[in-house]
Amino acid sequence: ARILRQLGTPCLIHQPVYSMFNRWVEDGLLQTLKEEGIGCIAFSPLAQGLLTDKYLSGIPEGSRASKAHGFLKPAHITDDKLAKVQKLTAIAQRRGQSLAQMALAWVLRHEEMTSVLIGASKVSQIEDAVGVLQNIAFNDNELQAIETILHGD
Repeated sequence: ARILRQLGTPCLIHQPVYSMFNRWVEDGLLQTLKEEGIGCIAFSPLAQGLLTDKYLSGIPEGSRASKAHGFLKPAHITDDKLAKVQKLTAIAQRRGQSLAQMALAWVLRHEEMTSVLIGASKVSQIEDAVGVLQNIAFNDNELQAIETILHGD
């Protein structure tokens, strides 16, 4: 941000990858963005589809993981991640949400988060994502349960 300021170029938005499975932005980046007045738009908030119910029964034909190119590889869909997805799904259901909706709400819980980018391939995925607006708040028990699952405790 300092270099951009010296050049007279404002930085308005930063676009980092951020999800329940990729939390590096929590290690100071969000605080820095807040201090600098820079917005944040997370991409891949659903971890390339892992934070949906898509892969609970294997790798579907035509899914990201079934294609030779791209970031999500079959090796990324581990038993450990699937077990976490199942446990997270149970919390989402208690909240009256799909796992995707809860995962989006979880990313948006930070005041520094301006928005999220979703990589929808179907209208139904967009409709599901918009449903996050029905419940974006978490109580302390939900957040603690999610942390416990993510840390494997």
